[in-house]
Amino acid sequence: MSSYNDPQKQQLSHSSFEWLRTESIDSLHVLVSEYQHRVTGAMHYHIASDNDENVFLVALRTVPTDSTGVAHILEHTALCGSEKYPVRDPFFMMIRRSLNTFMNAFTASDWTAYPFASKNPKDFDNLLSVYLDAVFFSRLDPLDFAQEGHRLEFAEAGNPDSELVFKGVVYNEMKGAMSAPTSVLYDRLSHFLFPTNTYHHNSGGDPETIPDLSYEQLKRFYQTHYHPSNAVFMTFGDMPAAELQEAFHERALHRFQALDRTISVSDEKRYAAPLKVETAYGTDLDENDSVDNKTHIVMAWLLGESIDLESQLKAQLVSDVLLDNSAAPLRKLLETCGLGTSPSPLCGLEDSNREMAFMCGLEGSSPAHADELETRILAVLKEVADNGVSQSRLEAALHQLELSQREIGGDSYPYGLQIMMGAISTAMHRGDPIALLNLDPVLDKLREEIKQPDFVQQLVKTWLLDNPHQVRLVMKPDTDMESVKENQIKAKLHKLKASLDATQKQSIIDLARKLEERQQLEEDESVLPKVGLDDVPAAIPMPTCTTQDQASGKHSLYSRGTNGLVYQQVLYELPQLSTDELQLMPLLTRFTGELGAGADDYLTIQDRINEVSGGVYSYSVLRGAIDDEQSVKGLLTFSGKALKRNSNALADLMHQIIEQPRFDELEHLRELVAQQRSRLDQSITGQGHALAMMAASSGMNPTSQLSHQIGGLAGIRAIKDLDHSLNESASVEQLSERLDALSQTLRSSSRQFVVVAEQDATESTGAYINSLWTSAAGNAEPIAFHSVREQIKQAWLTSTQVNFCAKAYPTVPSDHPDSATLSVLGGFLRNGYLHRTIREQGGAYGGGASQEPNIAAFRFYSYRDPRLQGTLEDFDKSIEWLLSKEHGYQPLEEAILGVIGALDKPGSPAGEAKQAFQSHWFGRDDAFQNRFRERVLSTRVEDLKRVAETYLKPDLASVAVITHKPAWQSAHLSGYQIHTI
Repeated sequence: MSSYNDPQKQQLSHSSFEWLRTESIDSLHVLVSEYQHRVTGAMHYHIASDNDENVFLVALRTVPTDSTGVAHILEHTALCGSEKYPVRDPFFMMIRRSLNTFMNAFTASDWTAYPFASKNPKDFDNLLSVYLDAVFFSRLDPLDFAQEGHRLEFAEAGNPDSELVFKGVVYNEMKGAMSAPTSVLYDRLSHFLFPTNTYHHNSGGDPETIPDLSYEQLKRFYQTHYHPSNAVFMTFGDMPAAELQEAFHERALHRFQALDRTISVSDEKRYAAPLKVETAYGTDLDENDSVDNKTHIVMAWLLGESIDLESQLKAQLVSDVLLDNSAAPLRKLLETCGLGTSPSPLCGLEDSNREMAFMCGLEGSSPAHADELETRILAVLKEVADNGVSQSRLEAALHQLELSQREIGGDSYPYGLQIMMGAISTAMHRGDPIALLNLDPVLDKLREEIKQPDFVQQLVKTWLLDNPHQVRLVMKPDTDMESVKENQIKAKLHKLKASLDATQKQSIIDLARKLEERQQLEEDESVLPKVGLDDVPAAIPMPTCTTQDQASGKHSLYSRGTNGLVYQQVLYELPQLSTDELQLMPLLTRFTGELGAGADDYLTIQDRINEVSGGVYSYSVLRGAIDDEQSVKGLLTFSGKALKRNSNALADLMHQIIEQPRFDELEHLRELVAQQRSRLDQSITGQGHALAMMAASSGMNPTSQLSHQIGGLAGIRAIKDLDHSLNESASVEQLSERLDALSQTLRSSSRQFVVVAEQDATESTGAYINSLWTSAAGNAEPIAFHSVREQIKQAWLTSTQVNFCAKAYPTVPSDHPDSATLSVLGGFLRNGYLHRTIREQGGAYGGGASQEPNIAAFRFYSYRDPRLQGTLEDFDKSIEWLLSKEHGYQPLEEAILGVIGALDKPGSPAGEAKQAFQSHWFGRDDAFQNRFRERVLSTRVEDLKRVAETYLKPDLASVAVITHKPAWQSAHLSGYQIHTI
């Protein structure tokens, strides 16, 4: 039974823990209690809630003193077997033996966290046992270090005459991460902004430095940093704190004494004068591109400690006032100065480190503009310091902080984990995380302080203008850098090989052989706890709504616990559109809330959005019918949210933005296109696997084709071409006219409204919306497409040090009985074959397979992968493995659990309601969901083999890869269409 709302129960701790305090945080509807383990000093923060999705997190302070990636590699290696669970891969094994709603681990700049979440008490206890043992009693097998971190191998297995190469999962992951210019920019900026402490180094690992880390160094780091005295436990949900603490103590903490050292981050030594630095990043360019206007210029200031809530909120307030939208003074300068294409992705406040930093700058610039940009940035700051900003802008910034505090999330991360992540950095730096969660008292204080005439002026003057700890970084593109680095690595390996004697060469061969033998070993998974199909809960019905047929259109009203927020949506069925109009759709939706409307220019609209809402945005969704993937429906959704007191103002604003959009502010329109191009360019190294899958399946039906053309690699190429074409003013005017025409066409279709709020607000909000939308809804012909079915074989070349591979097969629509079986097959192939061959043996960061029922396609993928041909062959070999072997019940059950877990993953109250509306609109109602669930649960191994033989035929496969020129030139692949991004 939940102990939420009972402070006395919160004081009941296990005898091994001392209760320190309990505080109620009304805005979050939780009680937060602080405890300390009596012997080791480990801290435990329990967030009591009536939410049955219980969340656990244990975090360790991990403070690296170099860029070998020791903390990151340790995060991976610690999950590769422990004292109680001596199997090779308990973490990934538990993912498939569990009903978890979240499992992961991640490394920040100065801490490492291991979180999970589950709604099933048995499953929660299983995962808790595995996580505690993994963190505090890890085996740290040298072979796991070689697999996850780095190792030397000969390019030809067993042949000491072939070249030496570096391998390792983290090594390849960081090669991929550091392929992104933004990652390099942040790494270099941190390097100079923090000259002496841990943030000077790359905690994830610099690929050039990772091979310097030894196994002995890893073990020493583990012994000092992975200790309860250096740990913080956080829990959320309806389980009693004492019960959790008993598990912590009995399964781990009772075996430790207090650590005789304190691990912390020292304050950075301050510069006496600003520092100006110039550096470079590697890039590949196609024949139509050049290095001109591809420089990043960023200024950064080191501020005060992040653990002080008042200082942190003031810093966030200043950042929002200066940068939050196009009307903010500093962002307005960056968007309109003409010295670059768009504001830097790093613009804003960095408050996750011990000391905060404020950053601003441009991308798409030139080194020659650095002095002018700095002068103009400082001039804007001086203008703010002298004259301040409007009171309404300050109040709007505080409003945004209040709204973010009150919103109940859970659509991407579990809600409890979102709360934890907001407090974890402060806890790690020995601040007060409970105070950080309880914003209301400080917000109330700030509401009074901002009335002082010089409030912002003094902060800007002290933190920025008079602060000598300032760095200006100019980062230029270098087309030779990557080849130079590769040649340096090759030279290093060549020199190393020349120094090896026969015994040392044999040791490298032996290590590779031992690692492969271990990876192929069939281990006894029975030592791990599990849940089974008997533990699968009954299907949870989708949220229900009240529907009303109003003059404005159909209204769907969802009564949900939204903690005082109101969510509003205006939806149009997509009408028939031309190819050109479809290509423009992503721009129209992306620019919602960024453009003027009616008599208001875009600056006024953006100010109003901040004053009354949590944002206004739009998106489109296309799905094939449940019985025919070629028959497609589409929905355009405009969405907004606001505190209940601002619900009518949000409705007014959305009506104006939707009904009276302005496309006549041509300079701003040009800026928005450039910003969109930049965002999409940056998405490739982070979302490459998804983009490759979109390309591979783009010939299978209209939905997948359009997704690739407007949101995938072809869409990125199209926005790049559009950006080039807009250098002529006539082209911008033409774009304006096309967008205006598209907007009118879209609004000619039938419309509906969705309201999600607490009971007392749904009816009143719906009534007010109905009073606004007096014009009749349109009745344009719904969108329709010709059938699409063609094979794809494409290679997309870009600036990346790793590869992304995808192979796709046409299958069946979502309500076909085999669709559920194919969904199980994806997990079966990933768990049984692909994870081992692509990640463990191949060195990719990830890989797998899945059925995508909305487009009737089965897709294989790899992520940040050092291989091309070998991975594509492994996709095929996984099918051979399935068909040629006998398979037991356990792996089948694990694959089924994976599908059920994804189906049952909870979202936020508002997110679940909005998803329910879309599911019903696209024909995926409760009856459909139940049919799919029953088919998943009744899947047999022979069904998996049957669907593989039926649909995964080699002559039906489509392939797409994302790679870079040197890798493609050395690959033995032919018959591909070559595209350059």
